[in-house]
Formats: sequence, structure tokens, C-alpha cells
Amino acid sequence: MPHQHATRLLEAAGQIILGKEHELRLALTCVVARGHLLIEDVPGVGKTTLAHVIARLSGLQFQRIQFTSDLLPADIIGVSVFERENGAFRFHPGPVFAQLILADEINRATPKTQSALLEAMEEHQVTADGQTLALPDPFFVIATQNPAYQIGTFPLPESQLDRFLMRIRLGYPDRGAERALLMGEDRRSLLERREAVISPQHLLDLQRAARALTVTDRLVDYLHALVAATRHDAELSGGLSPRAGLALLSAARAWALIEGRDHVLPEDVQTVFPHVAGHRLHLAADGRPVPPEMLRRMVEGVALV
Repeated sequence: MPHQHATRLLEAAGQIILGKEHELRLALTCVVARGHLLIEDVPGVGKTTLAHVIARLSGLQFQRIQFTSDLLPADIIGVSVFERENGAFRFHPGPVFAQLILADEINRATPKTQSALLEAMEEHQVTADGQTLALPDPFFVIATQNPAYQIGTFPLPESQLDRFLMRIRLGYPDRGAERALLMGEDRRSLLERREAVISPQHLLDLQRAARALTVTDRLVDYLHALVAATRHDAELSGGLSPRAGLALLSAARAWALIEGRDHVLPEDVQTVFPHVAGHRLHLAADGRPVPPEMLRRMVEGVALV
């Protein structure tokens, strides 16, 4: 069964990233749903390690891009270099040509550089020197983002945020997990000795299985009612788009598959909703992101149909 691949990956990842079983499950949900993941939190809570763990344990080709204020789009996509012996330009691919990209501290780069990832994330391709070049399959971007109040950050524009299927926060570990971290081996050293527990082909199998999950008409009606509720909320500057609704359905399917079911329940939609909608909704009063308690009220306010 495809969900057994997910179980193996989660069990292995949980031995490296301690006390974050729910967050690991959400991250894998995003990958299985063929989406990109944004991890927003303070430095030092394991955002970068999570990306390394998924890449290593899945056998994915991995590239890390450290976003800084002087990073240029060509540093991501690649550059054409004139070769004198051939009398022609030759394109040298950038780090974006990998199966899993870690865009580390993405909001420390300028909006121009951030936008270099837009085509890659949406179309799984890049255009350079008038040529369209396909990216590997599977292809994922896991981006980390520091809180906006920290010095030297550039807010991600809404068009960039919308490319991320889900946004999660890791938070601080509980007392038991943090004590185990302090007493145990360095997480990076531990990861270096681990072999992949699934293959990229297994991930592709998981993605296909998720898309094949049964979704009833009543489930679609419930999801649509939840999306429509965001569009009629006077406290919001705007509601969820049709693309966000599709993202919500994809994430719910992936969550249900990881849970070992062949159909989607309303509880699946409710679980992933805050992480799919949270970075897409803003308060009308001041433009700030919607707080988690408001997202919970939205879910509670929509009755099952």
C-alpha cells in the first residue's frame, strides 16, 4: 500500500526531528500533494534540518540556496557563458535544477530575486535565453522564512505566497524532546549516517494514489462552503481564490492517504485548512496575517452539509 511508504518515512524522520510528529506529517502532506512548503519561525528550531531530512530519507537530489540581499536571479536559475572555442553561449544550470530545493531565509532576498522562483514553482520549468527548460520530477521547494519583524527581511508578495501550498510553524520543542536533543547526538551527524527509506519513485506513487482518493459530492460542498465563508467575512481583505480551494482539496487528499484511508473526510479538510489558508488571508483593518484563533473560528462556523 502506498501509505506504508509514508509511514516508513515519518517513523525515520521522527527519530531525527524529535517531538514534531504533527509538523512532520503536515510537511509530508504538502509533498504528497505536489505542493511547495513555507516554514516560518524563529532561527534555530529545525526548519533547515526538516528539509534535509525529507531529501535524505526520500533519496531526492538536494540543493540549498541561501537567500541574501545580494542574491541575483541568475544565481538561482543559471547563466549563459560564452565559450570561445565553440563561438557560442552555453547555459550553465543553477541550483534550481534539483528535485528538492531548500530556499533558506527566502525573505532576506529582494522581491526581484524571490520572483525568480515563480515560474519554477508554478510550471515546474524555467525560461533562460528564450528556451524553456524542464525541471526534474518530482520537484519541490521548501522555503524557510524568518519573522517579518526581524531586521533585513523583505515581505513575500501575495503572488509568491500563493505558490506555496502550505505554511507551517515548528515552534519550540517540549521539555522531553528538548532534553533528548541536548543529551543526544548532533542531528546533522545522525542524518549523515541514515540511508533513504523510500525512493523518489515511491513519492510519485504516493502522489498518484492521493489524486485517486474518493471525494464525495457532500465533501466538495463542505469544502466549497468553507472557501465561500472566507469571501463573505468583513474582517478579511479578500477571500480564498479558486486555486486556494484546489490546494485545500489536494492537501486534504494527501492527509487522508497518509492516515491510511481511501477516501477524504471533513476532518481532513479541517486539519489542513489553517495551513493552506493562513498565509493567503489578511485582515482588512491593517493587512496583517489572520491569527490562528480566527482560522479556528472559521472552521467552527461552517456546518457540515
